[in-house]
Amino acid sequence: MTAIESQQKRVIVFFDLPTTDKSERKAAAGFRKDLIGNGFLMMQYSVYSRYCSSDAVVQTHIMRLRRYVPAKGSVRVLVITENQYQKMELLVGEISKNEIQTAKQLSFL
Repeated sequence: MTAIESQQKRVIVFFDLPTTDKSERKAAAGFRKDLIGNGFLMMQYSVYSRYCSSDAVVQTHIMRLRRYVPAKGSVRVLVITENQYQKMELLVGEISKNEIQTAKQLSFL
């Protein structure tokens, strides 16, 4: 494994946001929009991930998340290596088109 490979990370965001009233639905939709605008791809409903080429990029995105995370609900962040992410097993269902495209892009690095 090269030094560059050891720095490659995935930031995974898990969230459960309230949507009982209009302002909460707006906050949840805005949060999803901000995730997508910052390069996160939906893996499953309320689970988004983003490839990061270094620890500095990871910290940048976590800092951004802190700025636009809604006031209510639960939002968690998990940072894993790209190697660990690639070893994830899909037990039921299919890999999303977004995940396939990301994997192809990463193979050119």
